[in-house]
Parts: sequence; structure tokens; C-alpha cells
Amino acid sequence: MEGVPPITSVHYTKTVIAEIVAIGSELLTPFRQDTNSLYLTQRLNELGVEVMFKNIVGDNRENLAQVARTAIDRSHVVIFMGGLGPTIDDLTREAVADALGLKLKRNPDMVADLYKRFASRRVLMPDNNMRQADVITGAEVIPNANGSAPGQYIEGEQDGSPRYIFLLPGPPHELKAMWNDQCQQLLRDKLPRAFIATRELRVSSLGESTVDARVAPIYTKHTNVQTTILAKAGEVQLHLKCRAKSLPEAQAAVDRLAGELEDELDDAVFSTNGESLEQIVGYYLQMRNSTICVAESCTGGLMAERLTNVSGSSRYFVGGAVVYSNHLKTLLADVPPMMIEEYGAVSRQVAVTLAENFREICNSTIGVGITGIAGPSGGSEDKPVGLVYIAVADDRGTDVVERRFPGDRERIRWWSTQLALDMVRKKLI
Repeated sequence: MEGVPPITSVHYTKTVIAEIVAIGSELLTPFRQDTNSLYLTQRLNELGVEVMFKNIVGDNRENLAQVARTAIDRSHVVIFMGGLGPTIDDLTREAVADALGLKLKRNPDMVADLYKRFASRRVLMPDNNMRQADVITGAEVIPNANGSAPGQYIEGEQDGSPRYIFLLPGPPHELKAMWNDQCQQLLRDKLPRAFIATRELRVSSLGESTVDARVAPIYTKHTNVQTTILAKAGEVQLHLKCRAKSLPEAQAAVDRLAGELEDELDDAVFSTNGESLEQIVGYYLQMRNSTICVAESCTGGLMAERLTNVSGSSRYFVGGAVVYSNHLKTLLADVPPMMIEEYGAVSRQVAVTLAENFREICNSTIGVGITGIAGPSGGSEDKPVGLVYIAVADDRGTDVVERRFPGDRERIRWWSTQLALDMVRKKLI
């Protein structure tokens, strides 16, 4: 791609693919995370572009140039994010120029704009800021209304296939504004019309391997839809994606497959458009004009937190109590001390009493009681870490389950609330 020849004709593979490269040594530490690529992936999908690769590279010119060469070689759209500032470790311009075999040229108009920007703030501009006016030969400058680092855009060909290369600043408010106001339309004008439709089904009560065994014979027949199965604590997600020449065509394809998967998995599917379990429970509670309250021990208020994270939850969530000590189990949920002494605080009997009594105290349609051992200490041979009892009560009776969840404290607490929410959902349907 040396010399960046102009695009004379458009030759695409079946799918226009993109690659996103996040630049910055701080992104290779445990303390900073790349979120820009999530935003860009969504916007590229709106153009019918598949993001096939994502990379994170530290502030090293040689490494970045190597990654840039690979990205430009294999992807039609390549977006570099970050490394456009004035400091010595901002090397994106230089490294991408190296990868393209091109030179940098200082743009006098951009230098003047930088001086104006600093003068308007009554600040003397350091000389190193002039590096932000260095432009790759043949690149188009993308103005940055929210910062001092302008972006750059380069068109070219690689083996007869078009390449569209963007250099964008790293701060999210700068990158997003630049993409929304300039880059999205620029790329839309260059690419053939294509659309991507997606659906996300969420499944509870079944493991990942069980779900795949049941649905693989179905989704493998739909070769025009990409199916990805992901396992999270307490749920399995089925991500469906189809690219087509029109949005209705793409949407019809994913909807057909989603319908067949729902028929196979029945009520194990709790969400058909990516909603969380607490959102679905909220929908059902409002549909049934019902209310809910929770008395929690080992989950420490996590069930109440998840329910109240949903906007509008005040319509159905009456309240909750963290009855961590035996004293509060008796004081707030009227659990008899003799019951705790006989069966233990972590027992089927106490979970049921928490759910039934707290429901009556709160005058709620549904009451939930959770008690268990989240660990890592506190377990015994009879009652090991991970043992949890969950009860869900309404005027028709009380359902109670015993589970032994694996994992650490956080995982056990999350699994417990996930199961409790699913028990509420099934009671409501």
C-alpha cells in the first residue's frame, strides 16, 4: 500500500470487515479498560460492517507499526484510537506512516489553529504541541471540536481491495463526537449498502453444553445467521447476527432462527431481546399488578439491588431486609429462635419462614427468602461453602430449593440471586 494509490474500483469480499486498534500502554495494565471499541463496533455494525479483529498495543513505535501493517493487510476498515497527543509517547502518527511507507508533513494551518486554541485560554503553547499538526502524506484532516488532537483519514488499496484508515483521539468524548459528526457519514458514502440485524436470547436453568446440544442441530441449518453461545453465571446467552442487503431481510433471518430456538428451549428462555432477568421479572410483576419483597442473608442485599436497578421498580418493589444475624432474622422477619437453634440459620425451614413472614409483614404479593454460606469461611462438612436455600412465597404456596453453588463469594452470591429471580419469574408465568 506504499504511496496510497487512489481507489479506482471497489472490490469487496462477501463481508466488509473492520479492525480496531486501541493504543496506550495504560490499557495493558489492570487499571484502564478500552471502552471505545464497544461504541465503534456498534456504529460499524449499523453500516453493515463486521468487526473481525481488535488489538491493544502499548506505546512502542515498532510494535505499533507491525500491528498496523497486519491490520491494513487484512481489513478493509482500520481504526486506530489514541496516541495522537503532544507527548513523546504519542506515536500513532509516526507508526502508521511507517506501516504505509509514507512521510509526515507539518500542516501550517493546523499549527496556527493550535496557537489560537491556546491563546483563547490565555496559555502559552509548549513547542511539543506542534507534533499534533503532523499529517501523513495524502491524509485528510478530521477536525476535533472537543480537543487539540485532530484525527486523520486515509484511503488506499491493498491487493486491489479498498482500505479506509482512521486515526482518532483516545478520549471517549472526543472520539464519539468525531465519529458521529464526520466519520460515520464519510464511511457510509464509501461502502456498499449492507445491514446487520441481531437478536439475543437469554436462557436460565440450563448449562452451556446442554443448551448447545439442544440447539446446535437447529442453528447449524441457518448458515446465513452467525450464532454465538456465551455462558455467564446463572444464564446462557445466544447471540444471533445476520448481514444482508436490507434490514428487513436480515431481521427476518434472525427472527426465524430465534423462533425455532425458543420453541426448542421453551420457558428456559427468559429474554428474547437481551433484557436482564431483573428486567423481565419487573415486566411480569407490572403485568400481574403484583409486588415483591425480599429478606436476604448471605446475598447481603444483592437481590434488592438488582431489582431496584431497573427504572420504575418502585411500582412493584415494596422493600427488603438484610437479615444477616440471627437476631435480625427474628426481629425483622419473625423467625422463631427455636427454629434457628434446631435447624440452623442456613436451612430450608428458615428460608421458607423468611419468605412467608416477610411477605406478610410487607403485605406483598410475593416474598423471597435467601439464606446460605457464601464463604470463603463458615462452612462445615454438613453445610459446606456454597450451600444456599431460596424460598419464594405467594398466596398459592411456597417453592423452596437447595443448591450448592461452586466458586468464590461473589459468584455464589450472584448465582443465588439469579436463581431467586428465575424462581419468581416462573411463579409469575
